[in-house]
Amino acid sequence: MRYYVETHMPLSIELLSAHPGFKGVSVERGLAGPEPGSEAAYIAMCHFSFASMESFMSAFTPHAATLQGDMPNYTDIQPLIQISEVLISR
Repeated sequence: MRYYVETHMPLSIELLSAHPGFKGVSVERGLAGPEPGSEAAYIAMCHFSFASMESFMSAFTPHAATLQGDMPNYTDIQPLIQISEVLISR
């Protein structure tokens, strides 16, 4: 978790936030599941916000090899990637 938060995510944010479509980012650590004492479904989640899916792809694609190549430095878990449209945000 330390490497992810202190090294990988700052690198990701530096590279992706340079794109004009970048709107923000949040990084979360899973603490628990719904039942008392149960584990969280995800160890960590990162949510990048961009003006559009095209903006994200334009920002991510040139850096994909660097960012994905860094993943073995902090996990051996297969990542789950989802692209979503934000319908409500406050």
